[in-house]
Amino acid sequence: MADDALAEARYAKLTWNAPLSEQHADELLTHLDTRPDTSLVDLGCGWGELLLRAAWRATGAATTAQPITATFTGVDTDASGLARGRRAAERRALQQHVSFLEQPADAWREPRDRAICIGSSHTLGGSKAMLERLAEVVPHGGRVLVGDMCWERTPTEAAHAMFGDEVPLLADFVAMCRETGWEVLHLSTSDQREWDDFESRHRAGLREWLLTNPDSPKAKEVREQQDERERDYVGTYRGVLGFVYLVLGR
Repeated sequence: MADDALAEARYAKLTWNAPLSEQHADELLTHLDTRPDTSLVDLGCGWGELLLRAAWRATGAATTAQPITATFTGVDTDASGLARGRRAAERRALQQHVSFLEQPADAWREPRDRAICIGSSHTLGGSKAMLERLAEVVPHGGRVLVGDMCWERTPTEAAHAMFGDEVPLLADFVAMCRETGWEVLHLSTSDQREWDDFESRHRAGLREWLLTNPDSPKAKEVREQQDERERDYVGTYRGVLGFVYLVLGR
């Protein structure tokens, strides 16, 4: 029970597991352009908040007489995140069009009109491998929404040591899109307020758990982990690490 409460607290204050504001999310989904007949897969979906909002745009908010045949699938290996997504789909009456599948993202092979992959390029082998895989999943005429870490400028030695060589420069990421056959339809990056809000919310759930469970045998370990992440963010990668969102077409 204690482990379940900790797992639930970890992401409890997050809307999505990425630095993203409500307005920014709305803009990205507008460019992704889901419709009543759209098929979409979210690879590494977590609890699928963007997936659910894309589904609502295509089904619940549909204003045309066009039949609604849209299908939206979230794929992840995190059972607790998928359960959260299913509960949210039921609350929003989207379960007819939205499903969540527990499997590795790199096992997905079925074609879709649209795809989302945000903060999950590592599950597909890295940034370029993600773009290559999405080109296999989404046919010509389709679109994808990707989000990934990047350096908007040359990183400090400390930040580079923390995140390694797998994080590309923004210019290199955009070049990868062209190399893998994608056209950039929209590009934006997370601003500092989005980063601060994301990092604060990422810690807030467990910080609140600590306030209500100060005598737990796990309290010391949890506090040390949260303190370390806070120090790393404020002292090493705040204002250095970037996060880019791109809507791509082919």
